[in-house]
Amino acid sequence: MRTRHAFPVRRTGLGVLFLVLAQALAVPGTAHAHGDTVKVVITGQREGHLTTDITWENDGDAIEEAVAATVDATSLDGARALGPWKLVRDSGSRVGWSTAEVLPAGTWKVTVHVGFPSLGHAEREVSVPVVDPAPGTSPSGAPVSPAPGGSPAPSSAPSVAAPVQPPVQAPVPTPAQSPAPAADGGDSTVWWTTAGVAVTAVAGAAVGLLLRRARARRR
Repeated sequence: MRTRHAFPVRRTGLGVLFLVLAQALAVPGTAHAHGDTVKVVITGQREGHLTTDITWENDGDAIEEAVAATVDATSLDGARALGPWKLVRDSGSRVGWSTAEVLPAGTWKVTVHVGFPSLGHAEREVSVPVVDPAPGTSPSGAPVSPAPGGSPAPSSAPSVAAPVQPPVQAPVPTPAQSPAPAADGGDSTVWWTTAGVAVTAVAGAAVGLLLRRARARRR
C-alpha cells in the first residue's frame, strides 16, 4: 500500500512546486508591467512654480504611487544656483507635478531627477517673466504704508482744477456830477442869446447909418 500511494504524493509535491515558481515569476512581471523607467517632461512654469508631467515610459500611464523627485536650477551665467527642491503633486491632475518654491524672474537651466518608483531625468531652460507689483504694494507683495508726516501719493486719476475767481475790487468813488440845468433855464438862455444878437444887429445898422450921413455932410 505504501508503494501504491508513493506516486500521488510525489505528483502533488511537484504541482505545488510548479505553482510557487509560477507565482514567483508572475510577481516581477506584474511589477514591471509599466516598464523600469519613468518619463519626465518639464512643461514650463506657473507664477514661478516649475511644472512637470511624470508618467510611465512604456505605456504613458499616470504614476499612482508617490514620486521621489528633486529639482535643481542654475542661472545661465552660473552665478546663482537653487535647490534641490522637491516635486509635489498638482491638485486636479493625475500626471502633473510642481514645486512649492518659486523661481525668481530670469532664465534658468532646470534639471529634474526622479529616483522612485523608477529612474527618470529631464532638463530644460525655463524663463520666468518679471511681474509688476499691484498699485499700493511693494515688489514683495506687502502693502505700502505712507510715511508719517509725508504727503499722500498723487492719485493716478486726473484732478480737475477749481475755477479761479477774480478778486473783488472795491467800487472807485467817482466825482459828483453837477445836476443838469432844468429845461426852463435852458430855454431862457437861448432867448437871451437871440435877443442879444438882434440888439447888436440893430445897433450896428444905426451906427452905419450915422456914418453915412456924416460923410454926406462933409461933401
